[in-house]
Amino acid sequence: MSQPPSGVPGGGSGTDVPVCPRHPDRVTYIRCQRCRRPVCSECQRSAAVGVQCVDCVREQARADRPRVTVFGGRAGASAEKPYLTMGIIAVCVVVWVGELVSPRVFQEVAFAPAIGASEPWRLLTSAFAHSPNQPMHIIFNMLALWLVGGYLERMLGWARYLAIYLVTALAGSVTWLLFQPVDPFDPEAYVPVVGASGAVFGLFAAVIVLNRHLGRDSSAMVATIGINAVIGFLVPNVAWQAHLGGLVAGGVIAAALALSRTRQQPVIAWVGIIGVLVVVLALGIGRYALSPAPVLGPFA
Repeated sequence: MSQPPSGVPGGGSGTDVPVCPRHPDRVTYIRCQRCRRPVCSECQRSAAVGVQCVDCVREQARADRPRVTVFGGRAGASAEKPYLTMGIIAVCVVVWVGELVSPRVFQEVAFAPAIGASEPWRLLTSAFAHSPNQPMHIIFNMLALWLVGGYLERMLGWARYLAIYLVTALAGSVTWLLFQPVDPFDPEAYVPVVGASGAVFGLFAAVIVLNRHLGRDSSAMVATIGINAVIGFLVPNVAWQAHLGGLVAGGVIAAALALSRTRQQPVIAWVGIIGVLVVVLALGIGRYALSPAPVLGPFA
């Protein structure tokens, strides 16, 4: 006669059958690589080696700290590739191609002072459009955005980077508005403007301020801003006011980001972003409030 083995996998006797702790009615001979408990097919999660149970996966997720950038933002996928920057560039290119196909696209997104009060979203949509008759307009802006935007996206994280891009784009449009007539009876009030230059100059300023905070050299960026500032005054049909507005807004927001890192208080960064946004909106609203009421009309 012979006796059955003194134990089976997972148990100490022939009657000790391994079952899943979460589903006691399920027999399984597969064990979690971390806790070594039996785990059924429903509770298994693939691991680098073997499988882990859902409890260990959940515990590991709680223990892992989220990756953050040097300025405290969430790194996410932007830590590897600037997906948000690529997305913004893709939107601008698609809009520009649409402008080439149909003039209606330009008319729907461009910003003109006389219609800004009735269609305020144009202050922002115009930052994603470019002159269909000047290819160098979009080429320069997108090249600058790729070089500077990707660097900032990795440094700030996608949320703060997106916030600084949108706020500086809006600041550029509003600053240009402050220098333009808004009287609906003035033909100049219907002259449209488009371009991401305000946001790009905002990113330029942010790079300079943040690099200075980190002890990095930004002489090339300062030279770039200087050259473009001169071009803005010498070349006709360049909205240098938008460049100035984006530059100032980007510098102020970047200063808030640097201060938040120094004080180790992330909330300061968002206070700075929201504060600049409030000032920009107040300037835009005030410009229309102190001027004759604009009316909706076609571009001249």
